[in-house]
Amino acid sequence: MNLGKATALITGANRGIGRHLAAQLVTRGAKVYATARRPESINIYGVEVLPLDVTDPDAVTDAAEKADDVNLLVNNAGIGGAALLGDIDDVRAAMDVNFWGTLSMVRAFAPVLARNGGGAVLNIASSASWFVLPGGSAQGSAKAAVWSMSDELRRELAGQRTLVTSVHLGAAGTATTKGSHVPGTAPADVAHAALDGIEADAFEVVVDEFTVMANRGRARTPWSLRHRPWRRGAVRQ
Repeated sequence: MNLGKATALITGANRGIGRHLAAQLVTRGAKVYATARRPESINIYGVEVLPLDVTDPDAVTDAAEKADDVNLLVNNAGIGGAALLGDIDDVRAAMDVNFWGTLSMVRAFAPVLARNGGGAVLNIASSASWFVLPGGSAQGSAKAAVWSMSDELRRELAGQRTLVTSVHLGAAGTATTKGSHVPGTAPADVAHAALDGIEADAFEVVVDEFTVMANRGRARTPWSLRHRPWRRGAVRQ
């Protein structure tokens, strides 16, 4: 995908990875709609700001109507989560934002993308799709669902020439990963790798060494993960 000719909408663009995605897309020449639950918290040069809570169906529909020229949907909004056997409200919140919110955005914007010739959907997933640390099983379950959903949506949207890409990383120095013992990657580097993946038409972007190891260890028990050489910014096609 040529990002210099793209029109993108980004959820959760007020901080962290989302903010860097928005700023870097502007730098690459894209038109950008930057969204957040608190739009006043977005301060990025060159973007059009829209209010959006991905768990609010009316807000999602309104965003799809206002941003009717989008051909790149970036589902970045997400939250952490407690253990599955912890507070059930925290578990529901993790699923509501990470999974249902992402799916609601795709369902609303798929017709928009189709009318605009196809394009791409970028879903920010996690290493937790494959490897969950203690206390994070609610988020891990939600992110695993995002990964699985991305694979299925890729098939369902292929007929309208829409690429679906999932991005997987460990920690990125954001509020969601605060307190994590996973080695961190700068949010700017995550955004750069994700956008390079879209430009390369990759279906999966694996950002850091920890996540590469988690990916390779899917068929083994987590305790048998072994270090292997890795190159930053690797993409799967």
